[in-house]
Amino acid sequence: MKKLIVAVVMLLGVLTASAQTKIGYINTDELMGMMPETAKVDSMLKEFQSTLQQMYQTLQADAEKKTNDFNADSSKLSETMKQIRREELVKLYIRLQNYDQEAQEKAQRYAQEKIGPVREKALDAIKTVAKEKGYTYVFDESSNAMLVAPPGDDLLPAVKAKLGIKDPAPAAKPAGARN
Repeated sequence: MKKLIVAVVMLLGVLTASAQTKIGYINTDELMGMMPETAKVDSMLKEFQSTLQQMYQTLQADAEKKTNDFNADSSKLSETMKQIRREELVKLYIRLQNYDQEAQEKAQRYAQEKIGPVREKALDAIKTVAKEKGYTYVFDESSNAMLVAPPGDDLLPAVKAKLGIKDPAPAAKPAGARN
């Protein structure tokens, strides 16, 4: 952490010494939230999570059925067969317990895989706008990487224009409403 602070202080010293440096900032979370591709990825992720949930419910129903079958049939089974069925049930319940964590990991990997190209498109647009407008440094406002920095310009409007994202129309006021 101290190394980062020292690096930032040194960077700021260099930046203030150079009159040609132009600093900008952008909130990448806000930008990506406005991109139509993000809505599509969100929809795909919800569908994927729904599928994982359905798989969990199926696994849970299977475990319950096998438990009920075992309880109903246990008086008719030999001790060896009971032991084998118990071990199967234990394995099934362990799998059921581990499924939640596995499903979360799968959902995270899926989300990263799908949002990666969208993030790349946003970063490419940011780089293009920064180059076109002569910005030497652009900071991501959403990551809170810099607590103190010289004043800069918000590049969000220019990047939105580059990506063809339009601001939503203001909501119409109801008839008879006053300011």
